[in-house]
Order: sequence, then C-alpha cells, then structure tokens
Amino acid sequence: MTLSLSRLEGDTTRSVSLRYFNFYRVVIASLLAIFGSVFSIGSSAPQAYAVVAIAYWFAAIAFAVLTPRSGTQLKFLLTWQVALDVVVLTGIMFISGSQRGTVPYLLMSTLAGAALVAEGRLVLGFAAMTTIAVLTEQGLQVVLFGVNADDMARTGIICLGYFAVALVARLLARRAIENELLAQQRGQALQRQMRVNHRIIEDMQDGVIVLDIDNCVRQSNPRAVDLVGVELVEGEPLDLRVPALGAALRAGQHSVRFEQTGKLVSLRKVEVEVEEGGDTVLYLEDTDRIEAQARQLKLAALGRLTANIAHEIRNPLASVSQAAELLVDEKRAAMQQRLSRIVLDNAGRIDRIVRDVLELGRRDRTTPELLDATLFVHNCVEEFAMHTESARRCVVVQSSEQPRIHFDRVHLTQILGNLLGNALRYCRQEPGSVEIRIAPLAEGVVLIAIRDDGPGIQESQREQVFEPFHTTDPKGTGLGLYVARELAVANAASLSLVDSAAGAEFHLIARSEE
Repeated sequence: MTLSLSRLEGDTTRSVSLRYFNFYRVVIASLLAIFGSVFSIGSSAPQAYAVVAIAYWFAAIAFAVLTPRSGTQLKFLLTWQVALDVVVLTGIMFISGSQRGTVPYLLMSTLAGAALVAEGRLVLGFAAMTTIAVLTEQGLQVVLFGVNADDMARTGIICLGYFAVALVARLLARRAIENELLAQQRGQALQRQMRVNHRIIEDMQDGVIVLDIDNCVRQSNPRAVDLVGVELVEGEPLDLRVPALGAALRAGQHSVRFEQTGKLVSLRKVEVEVEEGGDTVLYLEDTDRIEAQARQLKLAALGRLTANIAHEIRNPLASVSQAAELLVDEKRAAMQQRLSRIVLDNAGRIDRIVRDVLELGRRDRTTPELLDATLFVHNCVEEFAMHTESARRCVVVQSSEQPRIHFDRVHLTQILGNLLGNALRYCRQEPGSVEIRIAPLAEGVVLIAIRDDGPGIQESQREQVFEPFHTTDPKGTGLGLYVARELAVANAASLSLVDSAAGAEFHLIARSEE
C-alpha cells in the first residue's frame, strides 16, 4: 500500500515536471521562430528554417495541450517529445551549416529537462539518441559540404557533455523527487498530528486558550468558552472579548472570577518559544470542580478510615465488655486480676487508636521550625530511653555534620518515636542494633535513615507497611507508620521503606535550611 502510494505521488510529481518541460519547449520554439534570423540561425536556407520553426512551434503547442493519465502515457509522450526536439534542433543545426552557434547547447537543456521527468535508463537512451543525431548531422556536413573534419573532435566532446548533463540532471531530479515525497509524507503526518491535537484540546476538561504575540486569540476549546461565558473569536484581542482575563494576565494573577458565569477559575500560563516571539497557552481550571473532587476523595478516605476504626475498636470493646461481665461474677482474686488486665490492655489499645487518629487529624496544622537535625535526634533518643531502657543501649546515632531542617517539632518527635519503637521491637537487642544516620543528600535535602538488624519485612508485606491498621504486632494499632508518613507529607518531606541487606531501613527526607 505504501509502495503504491509512493509511486502514485511520484507519477504526479513527474506530470507536473512534464508541464513545465512543455512550457519550456513552447518558449524555445517561439524564440526560434521570432528571433532566429537575428542570431543568423538557418541563414543558409531561410525558407526551410521558417517552415521548420513554425512546424516546431505548432507541435510544441500540441504537446503542451496533451495530458498523460498514467505513467505509461507519460513515458510515451516524453519519448516523442524528446525525439521531436532532437530532430528539429539537429535539423536547424544542419540548415545553419555550423555547430558553433547556440543550438547544440539547446539540446543540452532539452536533455536536462527530460532527465527531470524520465526514469531509469530512459535518460541514457535520450542522451544516446541525441548523440547519434548530432554525429549523423556532422557526418552529413563533412560528406555533402566538405566541412573540416577536425570539427568531429569538438562534436565528440559535446556528445560526452550530453551524457554528463543527462546523468547529473537525473541524479538531481531523483534527489528532488525523494525530498518532495518526504516533505509530503511529513506534511501529511503533521496534519494528522494537528487533527489529533485539536481533538484532544476539544475534549479536555480544562479550558485552553492559545494567544499569539499580540494577545489575540488563535485557538480555544469549548470548555474555555463555558468558563469565561463569552464566545472567543479567532483573531480578536483577548482584552476585547474577556477584559477580566486580560487584566489578570497583566497583573500576574493565578485565579480570576468571571462575572458572566460567576466561576472562580485557576489560571496557568505557559510560554511557547519565547525567544522567537511564540504563542502563549492559557490553561483555565474550574476551582469548583477541583474542590468537588477533593471533597469526594476526602469523603471516600474518611469513609474507609471510619470503617477501619469501627472494625478495630469493636474487637477490644467486645473483649472489655466480656471481661467486665465475668468480673462481676468472679470471686477468685487471681481471675479478677487477669480479667482486669484484659480490660486495661484493651482500653489502652482503644486509647492508642483514638490518639493516633487525633494526631492524623491535626497533621495539617504545622508549625515548621529550623531544627538542628543531629541535636534533635539525640534528644529524641534520650527522651525515648526514659521510657524504654533498651534504647540507650541499642541505638547509635551517626552524623558527620550538623545539618538543619525545616520541620514541625511535634510532628518530627511523633515520626521518630514511631520509627524507633518499631526498630527496637524487632531488633536483636544488642549494642548498635538500631542505627540512625543523618547526612545531607543534596542541596536543600537532608536524610535521616533508621535501620535495625532484625528479620526485616517480608517482600509480600512491603507494599502494605504504610496502610492504616496493617500490623504484625498483636498489641499494635497499625496506625503508626501510616500517621508517620502523613505527618512527613504535611511537612513537605517523604518517608519510605528502602531495600536493606539486613533488617528494615526507613528513610526520612526533609528540607534543609537552603
């Protein structure tokens, strides 16, 4: 299919070249008929020259009218046209009685024009035809009129020039045709891409307006018209159609409210090829739609969290209720102590769930400070050791520098407490089992890595460690790591689980003072 298309396009290109070639023949025939006597062409037989020139002019007109409908017809017409040119011009050379004029060079231009239209070996055939005709004309001159035979050498050089001109012109023509076909293919591909882009812009949920260097509308989609409430006409200035939007652009505002629709629209401007004075693309986004989507996401997340909380609290409440009922009837002191411990443990679990949920609800209320990361981590370890004696023995803090980070003090304490608690719970309880490493990663970024030498986290559970209520500890709530990551995000930081040769390793990446 592609090959047939390329051949069809090639035939179309040659048909166009043939029309120009016919026009060139008409011009040459007209010049020979009108100005031949001025240049002493055909001076030895002026009447015969006049007949040949006029006949050549009519033949050129006839060929110019004919239009080939296929590649075969094109080759047929071209062959007869070149044959006509060769016969007429060599005949004029014979009538003129000399090759020292311009007629031999007209044959060169004829071959060059034919090479632009012909294909393959047909070009060499035309050159051979021209050479035979010129050598025959020269031979007749020598035999009939006794012309100097030394002119044969000059004629031979001219004939070699015919072949050279035909070959060079054919190579250039082939390159020109290939470039034209490539340009057509790229043009078609560009048109297809433009149609696709136009369709994408039309179907976008956000409004899109394209402005030229003079702030005139070049393109817009239906969504933009719905947001601004005014029909946008291509070529008209933006200030004329939507003054509020033009004023917002000049003021550098990121949002604008349109009186026609009453919508508050978020505005984003993108410059295209600024150095060359290119276009400006405006993206208009309905803030009401954004807020509605955010509300839906929050409600969905709240619904899942509420369901999980209800499920997690129901189990300890059931244990508390059952233990309380048994405690009423139980008279033995040992059993009463056991039931009381069950009540206290489950009540503590409920309290931890409620406390973690409250911390999660306060994650957006951040008060960032510029903290010395190394000093703050040391203080957290010391404070943690007051409640967990193994922390002082097992935790090692490594820091070659003293980077400073922007973080909420309470949130950072909560994050480090959760990570240290998990690390101490699963480590080997040996000196140096938990390692905290503090180091600047790059400009503006500080790493706080916490690694333990425990059994690590199974591959099947690595993707679930940050999910709420996922825990392998029977006494855990499953909210610690989830809350820690949410608090990190609230402080423009990130908390992740990384691959480690042994144990589990978490990376907290925070912004530094730069």
